[in-house]
Amino acid sequence: MEPAQEQYHGLEFQRFTRFHRVLHIIMIVSFLSLATTGMTLKFAYTTWARLLSHLLGGFESAGYIHRFAAVALIGIFITHVVNLFHRKKKEFGSWKALLTGPNTMLPTKKDLHDFTASMKWFLGKGDRPQYGRYTYWEKFDYFAVFWGMIVIGSTGLMLWFPEFFTRIIPGQWINVATIVHSDEALLAAGFIFTVHFFNTHLRPEKFPMDMVIFTGRMTIEELKEDKPAEYESLVKSGELEKYLVEPYPEIVVRAMRIFGWTAVTIGISIVLLIIYAMVFAYR
Repeated sequence: MEPAQEQYHGLEFQRFTRFHRVLHIIMIVSFLSLATTGMTLKFAYTTWARLLSHLLGGFESAGYIHRFAAVALIGIFITHVVNLFHRKKKEFGSWKALLTGPNTMLPTKKDLHDFTASMKWFLGKGDRPQYGRYTYWEKFDYFAVFWGMIVIGSTGLMLWFPEFFTRIIPGQWINVATIVHSDEALLAAGFIFTVHFFNTHLRPEKFPMDMVIFTGRMTIEELKEDKPAEYESLVKSGELEKYLVEPYPEIVVRAMRIFGWTAVTIGISIVLLIIYAMVFAYR
């Protein structure tokens, strides 16, 4: 049953709350800061790294920025986990309801089906899958943060406080932490600034930029096209109206778009500089 479109004329679907958008914006700023300062150190022998470090105030200043951004990233990660406990208690009542409900972030059989159907769709052998609230690639990106916090975060703390950690682990583990932290960070930056950027902003149906993570809102037509299974579920349950809000003024959207384009430009520039360093100047 289709809702009367004229009834919702001018309204938009709120996909993300302000809380989650603020967390994501802080994550963007902190990750870009970590990637920029970290790559200048990893490729310190290149001209572009020395120039960029000079613009940041020198390698010592870049280190301070790097550690401050790391604290911010750890902070929003802890905030998100605490919020999950709060949501479990307030909205779901149990971990089972949170983790196995229709909008779970955990991989499900439907994700496997959607992945298989997507491959067929890419090859022209089938129709576009009926994606729900979270697609399989969004879930992968989500849990990549948990993996990154464990691997990059733990090794980063070991490098930051070597005297403390060498009281409980052998000293050679600091050398291991250096390699793991550097290479895993390179992998994370490469993935975020290529695969994640493409899945989020550069897909044909979203190009040149998907603004939903910044505004938290999308048109009903976009919801029907992008998340048809979620749209049908909301219509059948009669809950669609609960998520309909007025769109932001154009000046607010324009400011968010400038921020988004700035982040994408910095990210792609870092990837190009990494490729240059790896191909033409690697040591």
